[in-house]
Amino acid sequence: MMRCLLVDDETLALDLLEDNLKYVNYLQVAGRCRTAGEAILFLQNEEVDLLFCDIQMPGFNGLQLVKSLVKKPMIIFVTAYEKFAIDGFELDVIDYLVKPVPLERFLKACQKAYMLFELNRKSVEKEPVKRPYIFVHADYNLIKINFSDIEYVEGLKDYVKINLVNQPKPLLSRTSIKALELQLPAELFFRIHKSYIVNIDFVQLIRRGKIKTANAELPLSDNYRDVIHKMIGKETA
Repeated sequence: MMRCLLVDDETLALDLLEDNLKYVNYLQVAGRCRTAGEAILFLQNEEVDLLFCDIQMPGFNGLQLVKSLVKKPMIIFVTAYEKFAIDGFELDVIDYLVKPVPLERFLKACQKAYMLFELNRKSVEKEPVKRPYIFVHADYNLIKINFSDIEYVEGLKDYVKINLVNQPKPLLSRTSIKALELQLPAELFFRIHKSYIVNIDFVQLIRRGKIKTANAELPLSDNYRDVIHKMIGKETA
């Protein structure tokens, strides 16, 4: 079910909108506002998926209202004036309806909004859940390791040593450092050498050729020197 807000300075226009919406079973009227100011206050406190908005209103008009919104719902302008159509579509509105609006045209605009709503909803549902851990093979077991516990990783040909901040002895897992790197979140782990990956949360200082962590001093290869800019939040040009 989509929630919509109706904004028009004329009570009759609001009533007509609400009557038309009785034919739309996937839209629920969350509120009615007579001015842009009322709409702004409403949207600050309520979640709305779709905004039906007049343009010519006293004071703050509908175009100004939409431009002022930081978090914009989908917009359908419903107005008596065709001259604002270009301005309206430049704001990426779903549709632009000219009063008096035939019911068939109104329902078509609603359907367009609903299709986009469903597309966005399904897209969000398909986004993979980011888990804060991985499972690795070590000591003939599958061991769960939280990313926040990994201080650094050292590659040894067909094996990797996973150094954990809360364990004195590293885990030895039969995999390549490249394969493990692909499983680690890129915003947290950085390859600093062909044989080393470091967790930025444990980096204490960086100097020429070296990176010091909480419990180790790791080599910084010239081939990976550009990674420093990413680690400190500054991309190279």
